[in-house]
Amino acid sequence: MLEIPVIRWGQPYESMEKSPVIHFETGETLASMNQANGGLIKMDMRKAGKARDLLRQFSIEQLCDMCATAADLYLSANLPLGNGTQTPEQFCQIQSATTGLPEHMCASNMRKNAYVLKHMREVLEALTRGLPFDILSNGYGMEARGIMVSYQAQTTVLGMVLPSNSPGVHTLWMPVIPLQVGLVLKPGSQEPWTPYRMYEAFAQAGVPREVFCLYPGGHDCGGAVVESCNRAMIFGGASTVERYHGDPRVQAHGPGFSKILIGDDLVDDWERYIDLMVDSIFVNGGRSCINCSGIWASRHTEAIADALAKRLGPIAPLPMTDPKSSLAAFTVPGAAKAINAQIEELLKVPGVTEVTAKYRGGDRHIPHERYDFLRPTIVHCTSSEPAVANTEYMFPFASVVQCPQSEMIKKIGSTLVGSCLTNDKTWSRQLLDATNIDRLNIGEVRTNQLHWMQPHEGNIIDFLFRARAYQNCPPPAH
Repeated sequence: MLEIPVIRWGQPYESMEKSPVIHFETGETLASMNQANGGLIKMDMRKAGKARDLLRQFSIEQLCDMCATAADLYLSANLPLGNGTQTPEQFCQIQSATTGLPEHMCASNMRKNAYVLKHMREVLEALTRGLPFDILSNGYGMEARGIMVSYQAQTTVLGMVLPSNSPGVHTLWMPVIPLQVGLVLKPGSQEPWTPYRMYEAFAQAGVPREVFCLYPGGHDCGGAVVESCNRAMIFGGASTVERYHGDPRVQAHGPGFSKILIGDDLVDDWERYIDLMVDSIFVNGGRSCINCSGIWASRHTEAIADALAKRLGPIAPLPMTDPKSSLAAFTVPGAAKAINAQIEELLKVPGVTEVTAKYRGGDRHIPHERYDFLRPTIVHCTSSEPAVANTEYMFPFASVVQCPQSEMIKKIGSTLVGSCLTNDKTWSRQLLDATNIDRLNIGEVRTNQLHWMQPHEGNIIDFLFRARAYQNCPPPAH
């Protein structure tokens, strides 16, 4: 039996309490996961100051080289995992078996993660806007214009309370190690595999194990990580975002409500953009906060919804091993049933119509003994008023909303990614000024088409460091 330990500053730890890791389809026990608890985490955080000291023994340039080596190891090597080892193929198999993500999607996310690691130097150069790396290491220095600047690290470690929905989210914490800040990870219960494999890849590449903690465990572990670290990221629902709103210590990531907005100047040519819309909604099983959950236009919305429904409605689940499998399974008991019931309630509102039903040839909810599927769903809204017009789910679901262009920015609400199809310079300026859109794409860019040299939901440099005034007066000559 594969047994996976808690990692406490690089040291494996066996707990009295263990949790089985179960194959969602078969019920087979795949591994035994040791469990941390909040008290253990708070005790360990007394030693957090050592992590940055250890990492500053290496330059940021050296750590970027280690990231490139780690990328190759993560993608291709047979790496240790607990009391066993794991090939890349075994990694994809076990990740699929616990998350419900098809195996080919697991492999695709591996390649994305490895790409970011491989290009870490370029990523950091972009995120720092060309700031010399030694300024972050030393705390001060001269920038390119010959001006003395100072940047102070706000923490020695970054705490991460990680989700289980999509392995691609781990690109958010990869720059932390080369920034000479330690990592305290609370893995998602269904997706511990990426943090553990990444930890081993970093260690094999030369990064000291002592700068890592991995704490699989219950909800109290997440709370302890956030409470004990001077900087932390947490992933959850809208309530999680609201809870930490205004707390400078915590960066809370919730639903994306990502959207495609079609300007009046291009909406008559909407058919040209159907592939872009389908991919934005559907790629990666619709599981990411950067998947599109809303298409907004002033006209032709019924025709757009029908065209999307015709493409997505017939898609049905396939086995996880099938390279054509495009839908992820819901592995938490009752989750899909509850979501399906909620959607049915939302559809009862006047002005709301599900368009995929006529193309689906069956129910949206496909239950199995141990898991469920939800088939793609496209909804048409005659206005922005119904709640479903701004709703997000962890499967291919999108609302096509009729709304005047002049009202869109105000009505769309908080939007992680806004892909705006327009050549209208005046509206483009208004979109640039819109503070409710985080990532803005003007032109034919999918909502899930990330540019790795751009920050995702805030710049991690700004989160981990603060700029401050610094003057260095030389001692008087004698």
